[in-house]
Amino acid sequence: KMHKDNQIRAGIVGGAGYTGGELLRLLLRHPAVDIAFVQSRSQVGKAVAAIHTDLMGETDLRFTTEMTVADVWFLCLGHGEARQWLEARPPDPGVKIIDLSQDFRLGGYWGERSFVYGLPELCRQQIQTAELVANPGCFATGLQLALLPLSTSGLLKEVFITGITGATGGGQSLAATTHFPWRHANVSAYKTLTHQHLAEVSSTLDLPADHIHFVPWRGDFARGIYLSATIRCDLNQVAVLDLYRQYYDGHPFTVISDQMVDLKMAVNTNKCLLFPEKQGSMLVVHAALDNLLKGASGQAVQNMNLMFGLEETLGLRLKASVF
Repeated sequence: KMHKDNQIRAGIVGGAGYTGGELLRLLLRHPAVDIAFVQSRSQVGKAVAAIHTDLMGETDLRFTTEMTVADVWFLCLGHGEARQWLEARPPDPGVKIIDLSQDFRLGGYWGERSFVYGLPELCRQQIQTAELVANPGCFATGLQLALLPLSTSGLLKEVFITGITGATGGGQSLAATTHFPWRHANVSAYKTLTHQHLAEVSSTLDLPADHIHFVPWRGDFARGIYLSATIRCDLNQVAVLDLYRQYYDGHPFTVISDQMVDLKMAVNTNKCLLFPEKQGSMLVVHAALDNLLKGASGQAVQNMNLMFGLEETLGLRLKASVF
């Protein structure tokens, strides 16, 4: 369902935060999208480019409270707010919904309708026919992509993970731990073994939550996630690489490397880069992705492409800046 020139009319709800800003950057350059509206309660009436200054000279859009006719809504609201928003302002029949919060990721029912889990590498076929999609969490995306080939092969029994994330992972609201003097040249652990994304990871990997030992760290950089997941594994290096390449064959944004990956290779792209590294009887899977792109807004656009029958990579061929 598209309008003139086969363009998808996209509405963004909660467009003033980090994920809203990334969505705007992607959709303004997407060849099959017209932005119908950018809703915001905090910035209503202001020019989008006055708040998202990286879009200066790119758009004349303004933040509004008006919800004009659209084919798809992207919900870039805080956790708990998306469900309230839909109940207060139900969309017209036929409007597709992509929710970037955690409100519908687990048992995602809205009335009698259910949300499809929006990880294309796992649920691509369901996404292609879905009207409602719950975008995965950023850490959850990296963790699942790092471990899915092992879990589907029955090789995943217990896993130990460390992962570091940039300051944008905490959202745009000010907090002591996103304050520059605290964050600069600093690293700390948080939510040790209790991160909220473990529930969806446990569900999709079919692994008890107490067998996933995850220690997240706060990094002193703005964006990106780097994970290292350690498991016991009998396969040799060649067999592991074959397993991963076979699993992700035909999935354009999960890239399997045979050498070490680093964060800058993935930041500003919609890729998740994986390097499965065998050391003795242990396998360590390293993963790098951008928490705001493959971990949020880029994956949301990837899901939109699938839902509307477009080429999966459309508008998402982004290049990293490694220097």
